[in-house]
Amino acid sequence: QVQLVESGGGLVKAGDSLTLSCAASRRTSSTYVMGWFRQAPGKEREFVASISYNGGSTFYSPSVKDRFTISKQNTKNTISLRIDALKPEDSAVYYCAADIDRDVPSRNPSPESEFDYWGQGTQVTVSS
Repeated sequence: QVQLVESGGGLVKAGDSLTLSCAASRRTSSTYVMGWFRQAPGKEREFVASISYNGGSTFYSPSVKDRFTISKQNTKNTISLRIDALKPEDSAVYYCAADIDRDVPSRNPSPESEFDYWGQGTQVTVSS
C-alpha cells in the first residue's frame, strides 16, 4: 500500500508561481515512477508530468512542459510540481499518483491506467 498526500494548492493570481508537493507513505518511493495529473471542472483527468524512480527522467504533457517542473526528493519520499506563469486554464484538482510496477515511465504521456495509487487531490484555482 502507498498513501499519497498532496499539498500546496490554493487560490492564486494569473502569472504567479506555485509549488505542489506530494508525500508518499511508503519508504521505497525511490524505486518507482510517480506522476501528476489534473482534472478541470467538466473535463477528464489528464496527464501533466511523470518522473522516474531517481528523478533522472521526466516526461511532460506538451501543453505544460514550458511552465511546469516536476522533481523528486528521495530523502523525503516526496515529489514536487512547480508551476510558473499560472494561467486561469491551469485551474483544476491536481492529483499525485504512483506507478509501483515501473522505475522509469513507459512513455509520454504516461497512461493513467499504469498508476496504481492516487492521492486525494489538491485544488488549484487561478484568478485572472
